[in-house]
Amino acid sequence: MVAPTSRAMLGVLLTLSLVATAYADIGNFDDYWKSRAAKAEKAAAKAFDPNPENVTDILNAEVEQELSGSNDTRRNLKRYTGPCLATNPIDRCWRCDPNWAKNRKKLADCALGFGWRTIGGKLGPFYVVNDSSDSDITEPKPGTLRHAVIQKGPLWITFSTNMAIRLTQELIVSSDKTIDARGANVQIAYGAGITLQYVQNVIIHGLRIHHIVMGSGGMIRDSVDHVGLRTMSDGDGISIFGSSNIWIDHVSMSNCQDGLIDAIMGSTAITISNSHFTHHNDVMLFGASDGYSNDQIMQVTVAFNHFGQGLVQRMPRCRWGFFHVVNNDYTHWLMYAIGGSQHPIIISQGNRFIAPPNVNAKEVTKREYSPESVWKTWTWRSEGDLMMNGAFFVTSGDQRKKRPFSKMDMISYREGTYVTRMTRMSGALPCFIGRPC
Repeated sequence: MVAPTSRAMLGVLLTLSLVATAYADIGNFDDYWKSRAAKAEKAAAKAFDPNPENVTDILNAEVEQELSGSNDTRRNLKRYTGPCLATNPIDRCWRCDPNWAKNRKKLADCALGFGWRTIGGKLGPFYVVNDSSDSDITEPKPGTLRHAVIQKGPLWITFSTNMAIRLTQELIVSSDKTIDARGANVQIAYGAGITLQYVQNVIIHGLRIHHIVMGSGGMIRDSVDHVGLRTMSDGDGISIFGSSNIWIDHVSMSNCQDGLIDAIMGSTAITISNSHFTHHNDVMLFGASDGYSNDQIMQVTVAFNHFGQGLVQRMPRCRWGFFHVVNNDYTHWLMYAIGGSQHPIIISQGNRFIAPPNVNAKEVTKREYSPESVWKTWTWRSEGDLMMNGAFFVTSGDQRKKRPFSKMDMISYREGTYVTRMTRMSGALPCFIGRPC
């Protein structure tokens, strides 16, 4: 039995821990960050869909339409009718256009899943990054990626040529930005990662992110008008913190010091699609703490991705929220593929799961920190998944198909046998001007 004084001390320590988590990596939570956090909280509440399964239905309808050969798109975009390898509805929306380089912002009309409202920098001008350096953190040099992402207002950021960018410290992105690497081989590597903290409406497309390490912290410019003290960054490839309306598409990621993609602290309205993940332990973490109930608003779509060689676990690992995992190809894992704690709702549809040779790692799913008497009430559903090499998914909770979400939020699935076709162009694309991407 814990003594009253010990309980009080534990309460104080827990409170301090939650405060530290809430302001993660912000060394001085000043008026600027307080304002940004308050704005982000309101935006997340607005982005949260009280009926998430309607969102999965829309994505499912788009997939069905795509594979049935229909020439219509969700937003009635004109399609290129020539040869094209695009085989899922997100890609079909833009990739078959040979003039994609002149129509870059068409991409902003193509998101599906919970991040479908994300248009990034569509309403702003273009900004061309022509300098791969990152030598001045407090006064970023014009033409660098760091200078681009802190600018006010919407901005569509592109790259003049192939480049490798070693970030000296975490790259703190402001709201209403698109980072569009199509047409160039852009690598974020051997330095710090990308941070989306208390922001809204960001698209990240086409980057190759690998060998990310912790940043030491210090004074970092996080907007045109503010320089703030940051503590050490975790070494995530992409860290999503208290943010909403985020779309990550066609990225290639591997070998980060912490997670490849983490989404925590009330982040919501997120789609992660068409990406290729390899050589990493903790791949995706959605919800950082069993004690942070504000993550109940978290809604994330994971669609058309390839989870490939050298992966161990967390594809994803979920807490609290609602997670739609649809038409992904799981060809490698060492421990498990999909896990969670704190009663997340996980809807797995039309994925292909190829279990490893280890007889003790055939189960796709893993529940953590809860006995079966507790987790058996969590809704974890598998529909149309293809299980190979002895893979099996342990379902739980309510298996009835409910329809509370809008069709814009939930991508409709195809059976797992279609997955190799739908994910064969995952990861950063080798796009060339004048040809379909």
